[in-house]
Amino acid sequence: MRGRSWLYAQVLLYGLLVVSCVTEYEPGSVSIPPSLIVEGNITDAPGPYAVKLTRTADYSFKSLNLLETGATVIILDNMGNQETLKEQASGGVYQTTPTGIRGVAGRTYKLIIQTKAGKRYESQPELLQAAPPISKLYYTYTKEQGNGSSAKNQGWDVYLDTKDPETPGNYYRWVWTHYEFTEVCFKRELPNGSITGLGCCSNCWDITRCYNCISVSSDVNINGQAISGQFIARVPYKSTSMYYLEVQQQALSKGAYAFWKSVKGLVNNTGGLFDAAPATVRGNLRCVTDSTAYVYGYFGATGVSEQYINVDRRNGEGTPDVDPPVVVPQPSACVVCENSIYRTPNKPRWWQF
Repeated sequence: MRGRSWLYAQVLLYGLLVVSCVTEYEPGSVSIPPSLIVEGNITDAPGPYAVKLTRTADYSFKSLNLLETGATVIILDNMGNQETLKEQASGGVYQTTPTGIRGVAGRTYKLIIQTKAGKRYESQPELLQAAPPISKLYYTYTKEQGNGSSAKNQGWDVYLDTKDPETPGNYYRWVWTHYEFTEVCFKRELPNGSITGLGCCSNCWDITRCYNCISVSSDVNINGQAISGQFIARVPYKSTSMYYLEVQQQALSKGAYAFWKSVKGLVNNTGGLFDAAPATVRGNLRCVTDSTAYVYGYFGATGVSEQYINVDRRNGEGTPDVDPPVVVPQPSACVVCENSIYRTPNKPRWWQF
């Protein structure tokens, strides 16, 4: 969530900075009205589902989002089902119950937000479409030429194959999650550069996602055909152990596809002379009680299909680019493995080691 909040803040900032090609640039602060940022969706995979609400603060070039607490957040469908999400202890994150509302292909979904200040926001209805299954996940080992460590020049590129349905108007997004077993739940760097830490009180897995790796596509030119060799991720040579990766193929609405495509364009904009001008990505939400209030983000209804892959890194050349070792005093206290977007005590569903 925190990574996505940064992404939304950056997108908003890009949309508000205008640099003239005639007037000399003079650094200064950028002041914007407080704006609500919404992150979340519902899928046809088991819940719970979460919606995060933040509000932009007055800042210059430094992104800063404040948690929007005390709101009432409701997800409802066109069949009369609805659920009021419960705000989590950390604040600003609202979540359904594991046995609560669940996305169903063919139904439309809507998000309603009533803030503590009394403003009401609503999303446009989103039709949830089922995602086609992932046909195959596979990888290839490559070694790039260049300077620096030979280990850093090596990696395994993961690809996906699928089949687009015969019906036109299908839009896709691909995301991945890496889980890695860890015995250390707290780390601290000492003045001498060494790293010390404390062990975990239970089994624990670190979670890695790439929030800036926005991969989207449509079937406008390949309707009904196979999608082959869709790049997913590059696995680094940081160990000779198996690299566990879960891949999710998402079926997006046309609006969600346009939103993420715009976000990708802004994130990848290098600021060159011929780059497209910045644009504000608003999403599918609006404030129904105040037409002048800004709201950013997108609430989607997403069909998903998932698969996993274990990447065998034993054929890497030379010594892996390992992280510095962590010294855990013996005996020592242990740290609880908290369940968050960065770490979990729950074994990944396809974990085999």
